[in-house]
Amino acid sequence: MNLSGLGGRLYRGETSINIIGARKKWYALSGVFVALSIFALSVQGLHLGIEFKGGSAFTVTSASGTVEEARSAVTSAGYTGNTIVQTIGNDKIRVQTGVLDPAQSNAIQDALAAKFRVTIESIDTQNVGPSWGDEISRKAFQGLIAFLICIMIYLALAFEPKMAIAAIVAVIHDVFITVGIYALVGFEVTPSTVIGFLTILGYSLYDTVVVFDKVRENTRAITSTGKSTYSQATNLAVNQTLVRSINTSIIALLPVAAILFVGAGLLGAGTLKDLALALFIGLIAGTYSSIFIAAPILASLREREPAIKALNQRVAAKHGSSASPEISRKKQKKRRR
Repeated sequence: MNLSGLGGRLYRGETSINIIGARKKWYALSGVFVALSIFALSVQGLHLGIEFKGGSAFTVTSASGTVEEARSAVTSAGYTGNTIVQTIGNDKIRVQTGVLDPAQSNAIQDALAAKFRVTIESIDTQNVGPSWGDEISRKAFQGLIAFLICIMIYLALAFEPKMAIAAIVAVIHDVFITVGIYALVGFEVTPSTVIGFLTILGYSLYDTVVVFDKVRENTRAITSTGKSTYSQATNLAVNQTLVRSINTSIIALLPVAAILFVGAGLLGAGTLKDLALALFIGLIAGTYSSIFIAAPILASLREREPAIKALNQRVAAKHGSSASPEISRKKQKKRRR
């Protein structure tokens, strides 16, 4: 398929994909993913890292060590709480426990050093208290709320309030699905995850702003010209930016996929997987929502306005139909025949 040729036909309106007219299908598809996210969050919940819930982490460098040996060392130190042990790369083992007092922390360090025949100084130890974790969680939530408020104000001033509402709904849609998938796969939520979430929010809004800018251009004098309905003009704008959105998303996804599947998957760079998964899922969800969620929601909101309703009636009377993109396309095909 020649995307450049297709993009030109979509931009000129010679070919049209009825995205706005099929909005109920996109809403239903998003509803399925949202329902899965709710299920995953309710059943498994999010696995918060020690940065958010508090705890201790011990990283031991040992090429021959195993997860079972690490668990045995922690048990021999007298710790009976929940323990998470995972390998990092080919030569490191990370042991994560709940909040420990200094005596328990020292006992586990001694046990790990004896088990893996390393010095205590070589063990990377991280202790985070519960109050610090609560503070980090609160600040992350406050930062997200402040971000959404600032974006709503900017979009309302730069475009219009209804565009701001549609954009924020799309952003919440993206974050909710990404968080749900995070809960489903069981990855830990770390500061890198929060960075990934904020990054995908920016990307999602960038893609949405590109679409909305074209919508504004196509609908600037739509009520006075009366050539098309608001939905038709919005559908044309989405088609005109469709290939650009797909190309931009593919280019953005390639390096992220390399980090996720090659860096974290094949090479075992576990510290990258939290950020990479959030970016990978968020980029896909952001591209989808800017085209199939934000634009249809905007059209639905605007079509409730009296001026737009009057416009739709004038266009319908002029064309003798409901003037939907699908019907208009069928009428054009009949004329060609």
